[in-house]
Amino acid sequence: MQPTRVLIIGGGATGTGLARDLSLRGIPCVLVEKQDINAGASGGNHGLLHSGARYVASDTEAAKECRIEGSILKKLAAHCIDDTGGLYVAVAGDDENYIADFPSYCAKCGITAVALDIQAAREMEPSLSGEIIAAYRVPDASIDPFRLSLENISHARHLGCTFLKNTEVTEFLLHKGRIQAARLRNQYTGEESLIEAEQVVSASGAWAKKIGKLAGARIGMIYSKGTLLVTQNRIARRVINRLRPATDGDILVPGGTVSILGTTSVRIESPDEIMPTVEEVDLIIDEGAAMVPVLATSRYIRSYCGVRPLLQCAGVEDDRQVSRGFALIDHRKDGLENFITITGGKLSTFRLMAEKTADLVCRRLQVSVPCRTRTEPLPATREGQWTEPGLSPRLWMEKHHPDDCLLCECEMVPASVVERLYQSISDEGMTPDIHAIALRSRIGKGPCQGAFCSARVAAHLYGLGKLNDDEGIRQLKHFLSERWRGQYPLLWNQSLAQSELMEAIHCGTFCLEQSEEENPC
Repeated sequence: MQPTRVLIIGGGATGTGLARDLSLRGIPCVLVEKQDINAGASGGNHGLLHSGARYVASDTEAAKECRIEGSILKKLAAHCIDDTGGLYVAVAGDDENYIADFPSYCAKCGITAVALDIQAAREMEPSLSGEIIAAYRVPDASIDPFRLSLENISHARHLGCTFLKNTEVTEFLLHKGRIQAARLRNQYTGEESLIEAEQVVSASGAWAKKIGKLAGARIGMIYSKGTLLVTQNRIARRVINRLRPATDGDILVPGGTVSILGTTSVRIESPDEIMPTVEEVDLIIDEGAAMVPVLATSRYIRSYCGVRPLLQCAGVEDDRQVSRGFALIDHRKDGLENFITITGGKLSTFRLMAEKTADLVCRRLQVSVPCRTRTEPLPATREGQWTEPGLSPRLWMEKHHPDDCLLCECEMVPASVVERLYQSISDEGMTPDIHAIALRSRIGKGPCQGAFCSARVAAHLYGLGKLNDDEGIRQLKHFLSERWRGQYPLLWNQSLAQSELMEAIHCGTFCLEQSEEENPC
């Protein structure tokens, strides 16, 4: 049985942020994640670092938290952020009372909102509609959620934290109001193990209810699915928000070389099996095109979705009216002395959520070391840098070696990066499959969505002796099935042709449509 002081469940932004916070305080911890970094809401969002302006009318506490935390992150994690600034724009027909009250709402929350002349706004963002009737500049920004979590867990590991990916908590062993141990199962090997911790923290987002149930704690949750679309190119320099109460298809966020449009709010029963729908895609495009008309004819290379973990509130039917604040739950009320849940909140407030959770853990452990994530910069690491758009091409062109062939032409990721990531993942004691390499790089994120690069990466790994027998075929199936989930709602024009090409390559050459039992190739 492996002992530790703190067991953290969930490898999203909050879980990895908590691991770093505790590690900086000198507290040994183990982070377990049933899939990989950002498998939940932390990997299924806009990548928007909120100014807080979205919540000024509906949730002032969340708005203030976003403003304060956004300012902190811009100083301490600048390498994960594109400080674009943002615009709030209204189009003809939008609620004039809300438009008129917006600057006073922002002022009450301490958020800077500068009124712009319509012509000036359109000069700043030429893609804006000619129907714009009001515009305000706010301090929104774009943040890379994958680099953020990778940097947090990398620093935590450097300080002594253990990270176990593809590891699921299947059972808690309880005795006299305490979790004595957690039973873990490796998703690849099926191997089971026990880990004993003085304190157990569930930072599992939408899965908090399930983890709580294992411990005998009841957590009322609402699951709200949000779908987003990725354009082939970057449409705007800044974040563009619709100046109206939050609804569907009202945010366009620049993300490196692309833009991300969303989102929806659809109540679902379970967070485990979610996919974008054609109806959501149509709705998002129609609504987004009202403020940025080119969205109606843009090519979209991918759709994806995440689940908002919202705490259940009696009498609230519209999920957008549920608070976006976070909940830190001390389960002593459930008779559990060493179990804590942190859920809800926003990507923008992950650091604060981690700090408050770590404070509670420290009180229980009788540790008086203060939080350091509020003042100490998040280190930029080699492990996290490859999610940055444009980094691989720059380095490849600057230091190109004739033998360093490009494996991903869309994002210009060379063989040397794949080899470096493979070694890095191996050094962390984890399984370096194609999916894990792609998550930590730009592999599969370009217009072809993995049609060419997935096979090239697999072939390269076979050539290095890193894959054997049918391992590569199994990994390709998994990787491409994840890509397909985001492609099928977009099957028209160029996207349809691209999808048919992908099918021809991977089914015609590798017979990936066949079951493993048939396995004719």
